[in-house]
Amino acid sequence: MIPRYSLPKMSGIWEEEFKFKTMLDIEILALEALAKEKKVPQDAVRRIRKKARFNLKQIRKIEEKTQHDVVAFVANVAQYIGPDAKYLHMGLTSSDVLDTTLGVQLKAACGILIQDLNRLLKLLAKKARSYKDMVCIGRTHGVHAEPTTFGLKLALWYDETRRNLERLELARDEIAVGKISGAVGTYANVEPAVEKYICGKLGLRPAKISTQIVQRDIHAVLMARLAIIGSSLDKFATEIRHLQRTEVLEAEEPFGKNQKGSSAMPHKRNPVICERICGLARLLRANALAAMENVALWHERDISHSSVERVIVPDSTLALDYMLNKFIEVIEGLKVYPANMLANLARTHGLIFSQRVLLELMERGLPRMKAYDYVQRCAMKTWREGTDFKENLLNDPAVSSLLTEKDLERIFDLDYYLRNVNKIFRQVGL
Repeated sequence: MIPRYSLPKMSGIWEEEFKFKTMLDIEILALEALAKEKKVPQDAVRRIRKKARFNLKQIRKIEEKTQHDVVAFVANVAQYIGPDAKYLHMGLTSSDVLDTTLGVQLKAACGILIQDLNRLLKLLAKKARSYKDMVCIGRTHGVHAEPTTFGLKLALWYDETRRNLERLELARDEIAVGKISGAVGTYANVEPAVEKYICGKLGLRPAKISTQIVQRDIHAVLMARLAIIGSSLDKFATEIRHLQRTEVLEAEEPFGKNQKGSSAMPHKRNPVICERICGLARLLRANALAAMENVALWHERDISHSSVERVIVPDSTLALDYMLNKFIEVIEGLKVYPANMLANLARTHGLIFSQRVLLELMERGLPRMKAYDYVQRCAMKTWREGTDFKENLLNDPAVSSLLTEKDLERIFDLDYYLRNVNKIFRQVGL
């Protein structure tokens, strides 16, 4: 009776077979609840449970005439049940069945996405530990800043993915809601006990209050969280895309043995998976906005949200499932180039140590702005001439009067920048 919650593929949740199977379960559960209240004969419920089935082709054919999917579904099931069909859908309105079915579908979809996130989380943890001490340049505004490690980049992604997992687990609990409260939510033709019975059997919680529908702020929250997860994947994929640029090439998404990068240029190895992830994230954000537009409906319900949800809900869950699996594929096969990281680290001839030189001069008694001017003067010489920053500092009388060559050797030590890496890893639970 209870629909499956663990499906091999996300697509199965949104197939008509699963939808109508869940709807049929709800109809039979409603009859069981009504039988407990002695409003439907127990013998009739047993007969209905034995005979009830549906045919997708027949439902579609009936819907062509009725222009109403639930009416078509009930009419088709009634054909198999016979005289006892007079009890079918008794006291219910279409949205009782549809919204409760949607609650089942979304709970199942969240379950699959949570599995995906757990897989990604474990993989990021493993990779972060592997590259914890691999030094690379950190960039702000796309420009070399100070040293960091590739493991810290991945640890950051791990922490964000953990937050996204927690958000989705909360969203699954919030979205697992059903309603069997009638045309305007007053239980006029069916008692609250029926709702409680059905939702309990389906693993949902009854809405505390509803109109003809479950209120769409609940769905908007889920869609927003799906969009946030997609935006995180967008962020991670964008970083890999930047790192894969020819002039950087510190990391690269996997490239298959027989894969082709370009129809015109045989040398190309393009970050197409990451680009695809970034593109789909835009879809998730657009769908989240559409879900927010669905919150405001006329009075106790209009139907303007329905057509939107038939597109955005399956599309967003399917897209995010795909994105997560593709990004897992990227991280599993990620190519990392430590030699290029070290080469890029030296690319600015030591300019990455400028802040520490500034701080050291201030400790020697120079006012901040004067120290800044001294360091910037030497830095700009390095930018213009491509000369060594340390040599420029030593050759500057104002700087060399305060800092010796031995001082600068100490200042230009990479280990200084990485002394707290282990502490950061412990803070994020790695």
